Amino acid sequence: MAKGDPKKPKGKMSAYAYFVQTCREEHKKKSPEVPVNFSEFSKKCSVRWKTMSSTEKSKFDDLAKQDKTRYDNEMRDYQPGGKGGKRKKDPNAPKRPPSGFFLFCSEQRPKIKVTNPGLTIGDVAKKLGEMWNNLTEATKKPYVIKAGKLKEKYEKDVAEYKSKGKVDSAKPAAKAAPKKRVEEDDDDDDDDEEDEEEDEEDDDEDDE
Repeated sequence: MAKGDPKKPKGKMSAYAYFVQTCREEHKKKSPEVPVNFSEFSKKCSVRWKTMSSTEKSKFDDLAKQDKTRYDNEMRDYQPGGKGGKRKKDPNAPKRPPSGFFLFCSEQRPKIKVTNPGLTIGDVAKKLGEMWNNLTEATKKPYVIKAGKLKEKYEKDVAEYKSKGKVDSAKPAAKAAPKKRVEEDDDDDDDDEEDEEEDEEDDDEDDE
């Protein structure tokens, strides 16, 4: 889980990380009762990885590429909220426009669900990706053009939003200091609880 912001997409894994994960699964199957000595286990994995051929490594490379695509797509939609969620997103802020690919997905997703009701969300996303990759540049063009226009509008809206924010910040602060202090204290309490949860998560990771 991402520390500080539970909504942040899970980080992408490298080919070597997938290899180590596979090694751990193999160890658990062969010797489930034998605990893993992480230091020795890491050394064995490293030696084994260095002696593997590029062909053997290719399947882990493919997994890493797929995970990178997943991560990049999720990060496009992710809006950082800051540690502990203190910096809440302004509901009045302009919304980031979708890319040509996402416009295509919005149009095609309902059709896929109707024709393939048994597919999972992940399978639908995979199918949409394959369909997009198989489109000709001419077929993609309308989506790309529409996305470009939405982006232009978004950039203008952002400029207006920022200029308005500067004007608002120049206004004198309201006399609500006592109430604000209480809210800050509440935020600090939230941080303490989150820090405790993160410490517990770190302990769990160490146990593994």
